[in-house]
Amino acid sequence: MRPGDSGLAHLAIAGGTYTVLVGGDQTAGRYCLIDMRVPPGGGPPPHRHDFEEMFTVLDGAVEFTFREEKIVTQAGETVNIPANAPHFFRNATDQPARLLCMCSPAGQDEYFRKVGDPVDGPTAPPPPLSAEEQDERRQRAARLAADYRTELMVS
Repeated sequence: MRPGDSGLAHLAIAGGTYTVLVGGDQTAGRYCLIDMRVPPGGGPPPHRHDFEEMFTVLDGAVEFTFREEKIVTQAGETVNIPANAPHFFRNATDQPARLLCMCSPAGQDEYFRKVGDPVDGPTAPPPPLSAEEQDERRQRAARLAADYRTELMVS
């Protein structure tokens, strides 16, 4: 499928818009591929999970914190996150960033479908959420994390 295809799931997550390009249902659960558009300041909270995750930055720059070491990854560079390694990323620039995320085995795609808010397309902005709605999304993500082999590390 292509990012403009109507069958793709476009989801507002962690301030960005994520598009599931290839879901686990298409790969017998072996992997999933997600296109992530991350606005300035956007990115997930610290977490870890028991599956492999690889990020390739397509546009912009993304700051990854992996096992307490910060690295800035530029367009064209790839970062591999081994299973169970504490990590997070954020767009620390004033320009949007875009990256591909491959998870193996799949499952992150399902998790994102359950915690994200559907949007109209890959460049659609996240819906405006009240403080109560934002809190509900955080609680939902925390509640579902264990089902998808993820541990959120938020205080």
